Amino acid sequence: MQSFFPLAAMLAGYLIGSLSFAVIVSRVMGLNDPRTFGSKNPGATNVLRSGSKGAAIATLLLDAAKGWLPVMLVKWYGKPYGLEEGTMALVGLAAFVGHLYPLFFKFVGGKGVATALGVLVGISWILGLATGVTWLIMAYFFRYSSLASLTAAVFSPVYYIFGDGTAWYMNKGVLLSLSIMSLLLIYRHAENLGRLAKGTESRLGKKVTPEKISHLQDHARKNPHDHTHKHKH
Repeated sequence: MQSFFPLAAMLAGYLIGSLSFAVIVSRVMGLNDPRTFGSKNPGATNVLRSGSKGAAIATLLLDAAKGWLPVMLVKWYGKPYGLEEGTMALVGLAAFVGHLYPLFFKFVGGKGVATALGVLVGISWILGLATGVTWLIMAYFFRYSSLASLTAAVFSPVYYIFGDGTAWYMNKGVLLSLSIMSLLLIYRHAENLGRLAKGTESRLGKKVTPEKISHLQDHARKNPHDHTHKHKH
């Protein structure tokens, strides 16, 4: 039974993470499916390209909440079942992986920035705040969401290491989970890295018009293997 509860918690975390709120919110609000335009990434940044700030904010908050909630449930209720700090981080990692590869959406998910931030806030609000501020600073000065995300991903485990003994006491299981999340975030932004190097990456706040969305959707249906017309995040 001791091994059952951590596994059950991780499975629950993965299933919660598999709720693709970019798609769900877009459907509820009558917007185009974010998987059919722009970067085709089901995340808040691409939803913003639809022109609806409300939908983008809702997606951002819900994606963060699905990373935060599983961690907090373990923190609140896990101790009687032998679920300690290491399990808490693993459950957060499972929710993050669920966002990247969602069971309910054919394993095609987003890049996980908001969900990762939610996990960090659940582990420690100080860690989440430090990482979030890093993202905001980079996004404000450089206007690239991908660059901000990559920088935050690199720094989150570094912050955790340097906070040892002051803001928290470092747990090797937590550090491992944070490091895996960081590597997965970098992996999911590999194409963005290439575009940043070439100077072709899209900047924050650039909206895709309804006419452009319609054109991209038509082109994608007719040319499913052609990536030249994608306006990527």
